[in-house]
Amino acid sequence: MNNFGFIRVAACSPKVRPADIDYNVSNIIEMLGRLTEEEVGIGVFPELSVTAYTCADLFGQDRLLDGAMDALEALVTASEDFKVTIVVGAPIRVGARLYNCAVVVKDGAVLGIVPKSYIPNYGEFYERRWFAPGLGTSSEITLPIGEGKIPFGTDLIFDAGGVKFGIEICEDLWVPCPPSTRLSEAGAEIILNLSATDELIGKHRYLLDLVRNQSARCRCAYVYASAGAGESSTDLAIAGNCIIAENGTLLAQSERFVFASKYVISDVDVESLRHDRIHFNTFGDGAREMRVIPVNGEGIFLRTRVTPFLKYRTLKRHPFLDENPDDMRERCDEISSIQAWGLAVRLRAIGCRSAVVGISGGLDSTLALLVTVKAFDMLGLDRKGIVGITMPGFGTTDRTHGNASQLMDLLGVTQLEIPIADAVRQHFKDIGQDPTVHDVTYENSQARERTMILMDVANMRNGIVIGTGDLSELALGWCTYNGDQMSMYGVNASIPKTLVKYLVRGYAESATDPRLRQVLDDIIETPISPELLPPSADDSIEQKTEDLVGPYELHDFYLYHMLRYGMGPRKILALAVKAFEGVYDAETVKKWLMTFLRRFFAQQFKRSCMPDGVKAGSVSLSPRGDWRMPSDASWALWKQEFENDF
Repeated sequence: MNNFGFIRVAACSPKVRPADIDYNVSNIIEMLGRLTEEEVGIGVFPELSVTAYTCADLFGQDRLLDGAMDALEALVTASEDFKVTIVVGAPIRVGARLYNCAVVVKDGAVLGIVPKSYIPNYGEFYERRWFAPGLGTSSEITLPIGEGKIPFGTDLIFDAGGVKFGIEICEDLWVPCPPSTRLSEAGAEIILNLSATDELIGKHRYLLDLVRNQSARCRCAYVYASAGAGESSTDLAIAGNCIIAENGTLLAQSERFVFASKYVISDVDVESLRHDRIHFNTFGDGAREMRVIPVNGEGIFLRTRVTPFLKYRTLKRHPFLDENPDDMRERCDEISSIQAWGLAVRLRAIGCRSAVVGISGGLDSTLALLVTVKAFDMLGLDRKGIVGITMPGFGTTDRTHGNASQLMDLLGVTQLEIPIADAVRQHFKDIGQDPTVHDVTYENSQARERTMILMDVANMRNGIVIGTGDLSELALGWCTYNGDQMSMYGVNASIPKTLVKYLVRGYAESATDPRLRQVLDDIIETPISPELLPPSADDSIEQKTEDLVGPYELHDFYLYHMLRYGMGPRKILALAVKAFEGVYDAETVKKWLMTFLRRFFAQQFKRSCMPDGVKAGSVSLSPRGDWRMPSDASWALWKQEFENDF
């Protein structure tokens, strides 16, 4: 698919005057010019936009209906000058019935007409006075414009260059089983809704949730264009809601209560929608056959060389995080509760009242200890049953050692200190390792010594070892096989590094003891390091992980988009360069992406035997549920993209 499958769509709300068709059409055509300049592929206009929605009994007047045909003819003619696929609302007579319809126009022709399935007749809406319900219609009709038969019905899906879209109108979304559900199951990737939503107390928030949730349920992009400026206020206040959502995420929404034409534009990712539909393989099990109408695909895909790539799409640098500070405490509490609940269930199932955690004074072990404390509190167990062990070695600094000891003291857990330097030196002597050679053996011997201590103390106390390693380390293989890679339950197994820091910050902000908050804040600010190499002369950390394997915020970005949406290197790189613009240049992003992919493939063997650990987010590397990959898999195809396409 061209340009990574991004389609630029627009939800439009032009100014109207009820029954002033020339005025209405001129505003639509004027807006089409702006959409063309912005490279929009599909432009959606409101329900009955050529006449205005609030014409009431004027819909029974032939003069208005004939004028609507004249308006469509003008739009058909104008469409020859634009590459935008146009979808407008108009009243259409078919035999002895009048339908409230969406009309699809492209390249000087009406390609198809979709009538509104459900016609309301309650409260302020009494459309059945004028319009017939279109549910179940499937035919071909002729209009006094153009030539030949035009597909008409609620069973139409439009195929524009391989991208399929379907249409429903206003009330259709509010019924128990919206047409968009059937359309999506049958292959529509984008749903267009032509609407005329009135404003009521609390309705706007409900509408946003409705659109967002329907886009999630249907795994589609949902483009909602509602009538606005100029509609009659005789009985309704119609303020112009324009909304675009994609797979549960709100991409764009317009300002309401504005006396002007307006539109919102967004770049929707059809490739990612397709990945989700394949991955969640129950999607489409209830699909029914639909008629597919071809649409000229010229101009449908985003052309990156004409306007800035993804100009109308916000890319989160940290996709695992909720960056709304107002929701931070609630989100942190939910994630930590999932982690703690998984551990609590395991402890209860095996009748265990003791847990052993290695505490380094770093982020991962801090989060693991906080989660373990929460699990013990859930079970009503004495925190003294948690044994925190500091194991200072060749690279331990006073800062991390002090933070580890203070953290355990403030949390009220049992604290042990078991230095490992002498034991590791003896091990070096036994195997013939030169202690002045700071190679992988030098580093891994310390990690394995620490793991042995944790396991043996757990045996002594009839407890289990709580793993501290996180999702990012598992993805990169940045852990020692049968060292810190191993535990009896890994509470951080599905928590990426950026989220670890976020969660620890959440604990800090909710801490009632200012001393605990202070130590947690200092842990957050401490450079990430395994502390396996000796510190510098001033006792500062010399071995910094991100200097060696790259920034974790980049790796977490790569990990999310590769696993969540199955993206290839070219697309991940393009998105990362866009997301981190001004932070990392393209060459830096590419360098660390290469590192990520090489390590991800080479280190699968460490993930194939990883311990149990509860899944908290949408991405996990558990070999039992989420990620099954041969340890011998080649990364040649992924590497090839770097060599051939960049």
